[in-house]
Amino acid sequence: MEPLPPFATHRVENQPPEFAPRDLWRDDMALREAVAREGGADFADALATYGALAGDELYRLSFDAHRDRPRLRTHDRFGQRIDLVEFHPNYHRIMQAAIEHGVAGLSWSQPRPGAHVARAVLSYLHHQVEPGTSCPLTMTHAAIPVLRHAPALAGWEGKAISPYYDPRDIACEHKLGVTLGMGMTEKQGGSDVRANTTVAMPLGAEGEYRLVGHKWFFSAPMSDAFLVLAQAPGGLSCFLLPRWRPDGSKNAFALMRLKDKLGDWSNASSEVEFMDAWAYRIGDEGRGVPTIIEMVMLTRLDCMLGAAAEMRMALAQAMHHTHHRRTFGKRLVDHALMRNVLADLAIESEAAIALAMRVARAVDRAPYDAQEAAFARVATAIGKYWVCRRAPAFVNEAQECLGGAGYIEESLLPRLYRQAPLNSIWEGSGNIQCLDVMRALQREPQCGQALLAELELAQHLDPDFDAELNSLRRVLEGTAEMAEVEARRWVEAFALSLQASLLLRSGSPVAEAFCTSRIAGDHGNAYGTMSRDFDFAQLISRAWPSD
Repeated sequence: MEPLPPFATHRVENQPPEFAPRDLWRDDMALREAVAREGGADFADALATYGALAGDELYRLSFDAHRDRPRLRTHDRFGQRIDLVEFHPNYHRIMQAAIEHGVAGLSWSQPRPGAHVARAVLSYLHHQVEPGTSCPLTMTHAAIPVLRHAPALAGWEGKAISPYYDPRDIACEHKLGVTLGMGMTEKQGGSDVRANTTVAMPLGAEGEYRLVGHKWFFSAPMSDAFLVLAQAPGGLSCFLLPRWRPDGSKNAFALMRLKDKLGDWSNASSEVEFMDAWAYRIGDEGRGVPTIIEMVMLTRLDCMLGAAAEMRMALAQAMHHTHHRRTFGKRLVDHALMRNVLADLAIESEAAIALAMRVARAVDRAPYDAQEAAFARVATAIGKYWVCRRAPAFVNEAQECLGGAGYIEESLLPRLYRQAPLNSIWEGSGNIQCLDVMRALQREPQCGQALLAELELAQHLDPDFDAELNSLRRVLEGTAEMAEVEARRWVEAFALSLQASLLLRSGSPVAEAFCTSRIAGDHGNAYGTMSRDFDFAQLISRAWPSD
């Protein structure tokens, strides 16, 4: 036996290798199949490039970007008000890579069939390694349909979809690319934005206003401009509020403090006061909510994608660890109970990305297909509610697969665990989503028709699914009441049935296991409670390639 080095007490053995580099595109069979199925295959090369980049360089950069939290500098050393947010340099390197590869702009810069599906995949790959930067990327992407309501803002649109990242605090006309944030929530209103009290007073020029008031959550305050809601003389209206006025002076708003958040550490969220801040109206006065709702629909899709991404990365970390760690004479992945847990997580992860990609296809086709538009309207809220609801427990289960190592920051899982609740809260919490589904089904009959048509595509493929479909049909055809107090139960049932329908039609090996465990109920209340009859080896190998 060789002697130990001086001062050493043990050899380091039975530890998994570093996770990175991993190719997040190549490793994810379910994702690649969903992209081909939902119309994004023309973009496969670009997606493969970003999957390799995200799983290597961006993964490594993310640790410092996350740990070194943003800092607010309200004044410079001379006492001048500057309202700047400072970030670790790695934050800017990650943002630059994302924007150059189209995470914020591909849907609009390459407007051909499948572009929204491809952009959704880029967001999904990016969010796996650095979810904090997903916030400004998502809002920049989602703001474009809103800006198009104001032709005078075409210059902002062009720079928001450009492949250039410029973090300098200078006016838009001096930049090749810009990012956009959002300010809707106020102290007294929360989700009830019609209770907002910020006032917008018209100036002399058409479309120009001055704003006085506040925002309790001002997302990505380092952005070049923000979409905000304020009370104009004609009612609640939507505005673009830039950091710099058209005359070249700093706009009159003050960042009061940054939010001290549970997670999302690499991203800044703030409180802000508007003190006669200059803004330009988008859409008609009194139409603020209908104007900005196009942005909210897209950001809700990204919430779903983000939750699915967190699941996938948590699963990948668990798979990587259990395929290398040995206990009681064999690999962790070869223990029967661990196989049950991993297989169960693999089912959940594939179902999540299948639903998110189907909604992305509906968004892609909505401008040209009324039924797809109706499906996107209701399925976005269904998926946002359910997938985001599942993420926190999923990440926690993946942590357990690593034991104590999963509670250590270097494993990435604590970051994911802190991040997981955010997507279910941001852009409308669970109750808001369920009420939105009810509203769509009750007031827009085409939404129920589109949802039922989607589910019926899998009819006769599984008896348990057929039985569930028959019970849901009564609600979707309007012959049974969907009471508000039961809204969560119904939306959960819609979500599970949509996921089952998609998996069955895709021919995925996961489909039967999903229907048996989630639809027929051959499952306990925790992950890893499937019966012995499932093919765990097949489910695990599909989710994780051999190292």
